[in-house]
Amino acid sequence: MAANLQKIEGDDSVLLRVTHSNIKTFSTDIRFSLQTSVESVKEKLWKKCGTSVNSMHLELYDDANYKISDLTDNSRPLGFYSPLDGFRLHVIDLDPSSVTSGGWLEDTSLVEKYTISEEAYNKREGTFRKFKEKLSSQNPSTVAAKVPDTSLEDLRSNIKVPDVKLNLGRNGVL
Repeated sequence: MAANLQKIEGDDSVLLRVTHSNIKTFSTDIRFSLQTSVESVKEKLWKKCGTSVNSMHLELYDDANYKISDLTDNSRPLGFYSPLDGFRLHVIDLDPSSVTSGGWLEDTSLVEKYTISEEAYNKREGTFRKFKEKLSSQNPSTVAAKVPDTSLEDLRSNIKVPDVKLNLGRNGVL
């Protein structure tokens, strides 16, 4: 992606890597104009990561990962803080009830899964099971060939894997 964001000669922009305090998997390269105010940078980042402008604190790190500055003055242009291509802009979300806190955007195990009982599923119209029954009643030979009733466990039990002895190294690695 960074290859598509090459700097144009005479352009007063900078390509920054953006990371987020609450979203560990969030990391993206974004090009910003050096004339853009810090508040406008925060507005752009709000659309990318979900942290509200008023709850956002920005830190600037160099390419060696040393903190350069806190971007505390929203009215200053980004260029005031002297960022260079390859620097990192780190978003810190100060809102404890933010949509980004608690891992809700990354950890799917925190999301309650939809479940339905067999009785409730059988009462529903337009399910695959009812479609399959309708298809089998119209032409039983076609359904048997295209939609078999065998379960995955039945298929697994019919597959035989030959015994293969692996020559593992000292560490148990091939």
